[in-house]
Amino acid sequence: MQCLNDRKSDRSFSTKKLPVQILSNLLWAACGINRPHSGKRTAPSALNRQEIDIYVAMEEGLYLYNTKTHTLDPVVKSDLRKHTARLPQPSRSSIVGSPLQLIYVADYAKMRTGISDEDSKFYSATDTAFIGQNVYLYCASEGLATIIRSYFDRDSLTKEMRLGDTQKIILVQAVGYPQ
Repeated sequence: MQCLNDRKSDRSFSTKKLPVQILSNLLWAACGINRPHSGKRTAPSALNRQEIDIYVAMEEGLYLYNTKTHTLDPVVKSDLRKHTARLPQPSRSSIVGSPLQLIYVADYAKMRTGISDEDSKFYSATDTAFIGQNVYLYCASEGLATIIRSYFDRDSLTKEMRLGDTQKIILVQAVGYPQ
């Protein structure tokens, strides 16, 4: 009940980096495997497609969260956080300066055939919302700031992340300590 009471969107972030254990716990809470025997995750997924990948943008680079090994796999060795917001100053600089940007990417190649494009978009947006809410609740439990956004430079970020034709960025979520 306390996490639900404390859940909120914040736009002011400290640049202080998150400890590795906090990052690890955050990613597991987002969509880590909580039932190893079946591979099912902490966040529901329509028809268990598990089509949402979490990319982690930090100053050190871009990583893909590997749910099976609970590790971060390197993707790009540059700071892509500047591509994750299209907001007026000063909000933009604080959000982009947060130590962590979670980028939720739907990989439509993981979805089963026989589903319409409209349903694929709906399910991927819904599945992203479940993951984002898990992050909100984890942040509330740890006293972290977070905000989820759809307003960012999608084309630039897609290009910089080197995403494939079947991958689409759904939302971006900043996480860090409150300022």
